[in-house]
Amino acid sequence: METKYEWGLEKNQANFRPLTPLDFIKRTASVYPDRISVIHGELRQTWAQTYSRSLKLASALQKRGIGKGDTVAVMLPNTPAMVEMHFGVPLSGAVLNCLNIRLDSESLAFMLQHGEAKIIFVDSEFSQVIFDAVKRIENPPVVIDVHDLLFTEEVRDIGEKEYEDFLLEGDDNFQGLWPKDEWDSLCLNYTSGTTGNPKGVVYSHRGAYLAALSNILEWDLPHHPIYLWTLPMFHCNGWTFPWVIAARAGVNVCLRKVVAEDIFKLMKEHKVSHYCGAPIVHNMLINADENLKNGLDHRVEAFVAGAAPPAAMIEGMVNMGFGITHVYGLTEVYGPASVCVKQESWQESSLGEQAKLNARQGVTYHLQSDITVLDPNTMKEVPHDGETIGELFFRGNITMKGYMKNPKATGEAFKGGWFHTGDLGVIYPDGYVKIKDRSKDIIISGGENISSIEVEDVLYQHPAVMLAAVVAKPDGKWGEVVCAFIELKNNTKVTAKEIQDHCRNILPGFKVPKEVYFEVLPKTSTGKIQKFELRKKLSSDSAIDV
Repeated sequence: METKYEWGLEKNQANFRPLTPLDFIKRTASVYPDRISVIHGELRQTWAQTYSRSLKLASALQKRGIGKGDTVAVMLPNTPAMVEMHFGVPLSGAVLNCLNIRLDSESLAFMLQHGEAKIIFVDSEFSQVIFDAVKRIENPPVVIDVHDLLFTEEVRDIGEKEYEDFLLEGDDNFQGLWPKDEWDSLCLNYTSGTTGNPKGVVYSHRGAYLAALSNILEWDLPHHPIYLWTLPMFHCNGWTFPWVIAARAGVNVCLRKVVAEDIFKLMKEHKVSHYCGAPIVHNMLINADENLKNGLDHRVEAFVAGAAPPAAMIEGMVNMGFGITHVYGLTEVYGPASVCVKQESWQESSLGEQAKLNARQGVTYHLQSDITVLDPNTMKEVPHDGETIGELFFRGNITMKGYMKNPKATGEAFKGGWFHTGDLGVIYPDGYVKIKDRSKDIIISGGENISSIEVEDVLYQHPAVMLAAVVAKPDGKWGEVVCAFIELKNNTKVTAKEIQDHCRNILPGFKVPKEVYFEVLPKTSTGKIQKFELRKKLSSDSAIDV
């Protein structure tokens, strides 16, 4: 029954518009047309130019018959073209699929096939791996080469034409195709495939809009930030920061390679105010040559997320004079969706104690409804004692639509009305959550998810391996590294290097075990390998025979 507050009060064009992060660039290009949007080497681009080029891209895609429901894949580092893709592709009505530039051709071929990409834009650096991937596909996408001014190596083009020529196909007067429903799909991002094939995480315009606004709120992000792209834009769409920086009329300082020398150089040259990254990036800066840091005389704010950052890393960043904000999330929640909010009372504690408090995963984002720790069997919240372990759960608007073409996995992920993260943790009396362990033996190394099962499957392909177990070992640089324990078959002999070379022939480099140990593996009475015993060995000071 309608109430007096609903009768005759319907949505219309005057009072309702679907939420979309595309609105951010339209406004900024109008209000701040001449402000710098992109810096890349000698290139300087304004917001009016970025918007114009994005609309040209959208028009060119439309003229190729690409629109709503179609997938446009990109294999690009953090370059101006990648910024434009985050606006131009959805302005055509299509869905943007950013591919992980660190993956091998087999993984990329699966994603292109599963996502049904109609076209792919490829930076010259990755021509060979995409060429190999496309050969594996029955209905391969159209390939467009992207020549970046800072990539000077001579490589063979594999595409139909180059990006700048493709833009010329676009109409100068095209106004863009705006979503009629905020639940329309915006982006497709693949997980790292912790069990079996990777899953395609689908984002909506609404979710991305709210996640971007929440990032602004959590960081108190001011007008015109100068943002350095240390975080890959292919990872959760750069945690929504292409849209965040557009909303605040900031500057995208592009970065092809995450190298300490380049980072400090750009920070000093452009007065970089903000950047994001996994713990490995921050550790790299902390341990960089002091000469690189000389002359950096302004405060820089940093978001850190990935493997739970060690307190020592947070303390190291503070000692450098950097502001550090610890956030937590997953691909399925648009990147970060919780934040360790700093309390004034923490200032009374030592720096070391403050770092420990700030190393927790914290509380929910402003525009995400809830984060909590539940018993996954009863779905009841665990006691707020900082000791009782349960599983971390999210729910709210900053949560994926679901997994593409995978209703079973989607149903399991949302069972009980919560998103199941698969991370194990506790809640403290102050309501802050902290990860204690990871379910399903996921290893997070340098911000990348690695499946222990996938690595074990490769190890078992070696003729000398009888049993294999892969676990994470804490690492000061990468957060965690892959560590393999192997029980050899009788009368066989193999070296750690031979095992690593075997894996390297099959897996991307970041999944290859950094350390290999040979021993009789601990097992239960039923023959199950006791991984917790192996983790104990790695965390103890006792020597391990290699």
